[in-house]
Amino acid sequence: MSSPQILLNVVLFAMIYSVALDLRGVDFLRVARNPVPVAAGLAAQFVLLPVATFAATLVLRLPANVEAGMLLVAACPCGSLSNFVTHYSRGNTALSVSITAVANLIALLMTPTNFAWMVAANPETAGWLRQIDVDPAMIWVNLAFILALPLSLGLMTRRWLPAFADLARMPLSRLAVLSLLVFVVVALFRDRHLFLTGIGGLIVLVILHNALGLALGYLSAAIVKLNTADRKALTFETGMQNSGLALAIIGTQFDADVGMVIVAGLWGTWHMISGFSLAHFWRTSESAG
Repeated sequence: MSSPQILLNVVLFAMIYSVALDLRGVDFLRVARNPVPVAAGLAAQFVLLPVATFAATLVLRLPANVEAGMLLVAACPCGSLSNFVTHYSRGNTALSVSITAVANLIALLMTPTNFAWMVAANPETAGWLRQIDVDPAMIWVNLAFILALPLSLGLMTRRWLPAFADLARMPLSRLAVLSLLVFVVVALFRDRHLFLTGIGGLIVLVILHNALGLALGYLSAAIVKLNTADRKALTFETGMQNSGLALAIIGTQFDADVGMVIVAGLWGTWHMISGFSLAHFWRTSESAG
């Protein structure tokens, strides 16, 4: 394993560990009291979005590494930014936090499982994996391991050393994000000729993919007849995936493949723009009403 890959494994560890430090028992108690909205959010995130993304890659016939980037983003759990955006939109923040907590916990199983079956079942990505000598089964094993260790340690730290967890969570999270930004800049500079020639079409692709995620979140909430505040929460939980996690996985498992990096990096930028724009629209619409 190269030095950059070792460094990215450390960054990924810090990222998942910092997420686990913020998981609290009260977040899971809310699920037991009101399981339907949480179940709908998890279904949208781990079933509807991955399946819809997989179907889209079969129809669009994009370059294999671009499709793999889309599938990985769709397989990742929601990020904590969705909680803030839900709050700003005057949605159900408690529900958003609960879904994020449960999603990041079960991502230990669902992220590697969803990604592994999708890349193996798609002829384009399956052939590409064979070319770069990556076994889908090993993807599952590697992702499960690199997610399980920091998540377990983070949960134990929160349980037994809560003061340290509160102190360490934000610095670790910020350090991980900063390191990922450096990684993205270096990866894009290394393959800048590919980045500049294909960026226009990929921007449109990411915008449409993100719109699909937002729409599926809202649709899942509407199907189970949730109220407006809950619908906002599910919209952002499904449409704001943890692209930072995707980028870290790309760096550690796929040698910073530029197509995958561009997709995940653009998603991370665009979902902030789309998320805050939609939240502001909802917030101002209610104020005007």
